Amino acid sequence: MSTANKSIVQRALGGLVATGDVDALAAFLSDDFVHHRTDSTTSTRAEWLAAVGAALGPTTGMRVEILHLLADGDHVVVHSRRRLPDPGPEIVVVDILRIADGLIAEAWEIIEPVAQASANMTWWESTHH
Repeated sequence: MSTANKSIVQRALGGLVATGDVDALAAFLSDDFVHHRTDSTTSTRAEWLAAVGAALGPTTGMRVEILHLLADGDHVVVHSRRRLPDPGPEIVVVDILRIADGLIAEAWEIIEPVAQASANMTWWESTHH
């Protein structure tokens, strides 16, 4: 199951990364797809596809490099680096995708701007003083 699910995600992201066309991604999302952000907000399938189109569409020039693609049961983890055209910011993203019935049913996304990485390593220091 893990290998098949990894293949689903590879195909879904491959089309999106290559063309910036969200229709390539949309074909792999279930109708009741839910996207979760770290602040506990969620997006529907339509809302998330619109956001992805705005962020990764062909006119933004964003470059996406997939660094790791790991699968375990019905979950696939994608670790990627994304950069807007110079001098745009660079971010690192971890997406956790749940696959059900051959489609991406749910996703969780964690985004960290590369420039803030060192500051984020010390978030706990203020609680120990």
